Amino acid sequence: MATSEYQKQVGRGNRGMALESKIDHTNSLYALKNIALVNKRATPVKVTRSKGTKVISGFFEAKSTVDYDGTYKGRSVAFEAKSLKGKSFPLSMIADHQFRYLYNAQDHGAKAFLIVEFRDTDETFLTPFSVIEYYQRRAEKGGRKSIPLEDFSIHGFWVDRGRGVQMDYLAQLDRWIDKEG
Repeated sequence: MATSEYQKQVGRGNRGMALESKIDHTNSLYALKNIALVNKRATPVKVTRSKGTKVISGFFEAKSTVDYDGTYKGRSVAFEAKSLKGKSFPLSMIADHQFRYLYNAQDHGAKAFLIVEFRDTDETFLTPFSVIEYYQRRAEKGGRKSIPLEDFSIHGFWVDRGRGVQMDYLAQLDRWIDKEG
């Protein structure tokens, strides 16, 4: 495999790592300040060979559900974090199993959402899953297969610093809850 080919693969696979690092740090501070308990969900791995406590080889046993889940103000939350370049969000970035999980979580009363980072404009939005679901259903009927950045500004909640954390997405969750009444 050529070096540039390898770099492209690594780049694609890790494009959301900086965003997830920010969210992980924020979640640690939320827990420390007793604001919320939100955890990163690990992808289940089957270890096929180990030496002591060191894993030598293994494989992903199953697809993970979503990136994060937890509890905030007595309510379940479940969300996926996505980071992209460009000014529209391709719906193909959400795997079928992630869509189903968020749909079911929402159906059971959880606050299900996406945190979407547009790296080119340095904007991040908390977007309710119901908005993503609306665009997905339209795409299935032959509509656009992406969501423009402008629509995130209208239907999502812009995430910024606050409460002493780098990415205070829970402040935007509060705004969403307040908006619903």
